[in-house]
Amino acid sequence: MQTVDISGVRVGGGPLVLIAGPCVIEDEEGTLDVARSLAEMCGRAEVPLVFKASYDKGNRSSVDSFRGPGIEKGLEILGRVKREVGCPVLSDVHDPSQAGRAAEVLDVLQVPAFLCRQTDLVTAVAQTGKPVNIKKGQFLAPWDMKNVVRKVEAAGNRRMLLTERGSCFGYNNLVSDMRSLPLMRALGYPVVFDATHSVQLPGGEGAASGGQREMVPCLVRAAVAAGIDALFLEVHPQPEKALSDAASMLRLDDLPPLLTIEKTIHSVVGRPR
Repeated sequence: MQTVDISGVRVGGGPLVLIAGPCVIEDEEGTLDVARSLAEMCGRAEVPLVFKASYDKGNRSSVDSFRGPGIEKGLEILGRVKREVGCPVLSDVHDPSQAGRAAEVLDVLQVPAFLCRQTDLVTAVAQTGKPVNIKKGQFLAPWDMKNVVRKVEAAGNRRMLLTERGSCFGYNNLVSDMRSLPLMRALGYPVVFDATHSVQLPGGEGAASGGQREMVPCLVRAAVAAGIDALFLEVHPQPEKALSDAASMLRLDDLPPLLTIEKTIHSVVGRPR
């Protein structure tokens, strides 16, 4: 299986990596505070960290929803995280025209789930040569990700992560099928489980998505036991006051015991094959 080096953090064939941060950049100092807290927590737990925060949320439920500071200010803030906290950074890219600019700062370019079949976008992020995290669309079977993988490979990039984030299950609901993890991993690339987006209730609050935050630990335990290479969690100091995904983000203070649990399970199960 391919392993992916993210500025010194190896994903695949080693320790379980954590990709974590707030859903969206709300402000500069708050983002840095979360990054510092995550780095401290992961340092104590000896868990490699990739920091995640979106500079723009282009797929919000409502036209009135907060989207973030935009690409220029957002990349400036993420650049500070890299320099001052010392961890790799990841963010979403929604448009092919943004790929080159984003690659100047980001260590990982992420293709959002709703856009994973957009050939021009997938090709543009892949052609930067940077590691790419492709989120499986809620509408795709795991085996259909082979076509997305081929698009990235056709662009000359094999530095790829594949992320499971739940599948549509009727209206305003998602379900996590743990079979998708080994099925996608069989495509030859490290697999990530996005536990917080998997507990979303899309559009469940009318003008915003709902969520079941209390189910995050359950899904984390199941995914680590099923065999993953990295865990994706959106965290916030006060999720109920968050400007995006308030109902599904994990409370930052609840992360340390969850890291202990996932490390214990991972040590028993061993590295996925």
